[in-house]
Amino acid sequence: MKKDLGVHAGVIPESVFVIATYDKDGTPDAMNAAWGMQCAGDEIAINIGSHQTTDNIKETQAFTIAPADASHLAEADYFGIATGRKVNKAKASGLTFEHAKNVNAPIIKELPVTMECKVVHFDDMDGETRIVGKVVNTVADESVLDEKGNVDFDKLHPIIFDPQKRAYRSVGPIAGEAWHSGRTFMQD
Repeated sequence: MKKDLGVHAGVIPESVFVIATYDKDGTPDAMNAAWGMQCAGDEIAINIGSHQTTDNIKETQAFTIAPADASHLAEADYFGIATGRKVNKAKASGLTFEHAKNVNAPIIKELPVTMECKVVHFDDMDGETRIVGKVVNTVADESVLDEKGNVDFDKLHPIIFDPQKRAYRSVGPIAGEAWHSGRTFMQD
């Protein structure tokens, strides 16, 4: 029997992204954002509130976004619980922030995959902000690539946010093949 839970959208695990920016003085900052997704072949959408990162993106019209991995879970969580308006999170994290080649935003060297983004849409909505960035380049450590040069999740070990348990989970093994597993229901 199913139970009515009412208005409850938080049952979907969410990607954990580390968004990195520069402020107007060139100081790097990073935040953890779980409300983000790919919204087109070359675009990423993030939904965030009023943060130092929001101000920085509005100022620079650029950001980088990196999927958090299991080996940097503590740093990613720190980027979500500390505020860039009070502390220099980049310095406190001990991670290495380097200027991206294609946008005015930093890349965190230790995170294996980073997408460099230019803002194409910035929408303020009653205290929340939706930002869409066009991915102009993606950089990845060779250690997380497969033999074809694609990012391999088994090597990357990305994490997701479980809003029900307020916990991070590792992305697990392949459960089936897209555009293939459902063929058992196809009729010739």
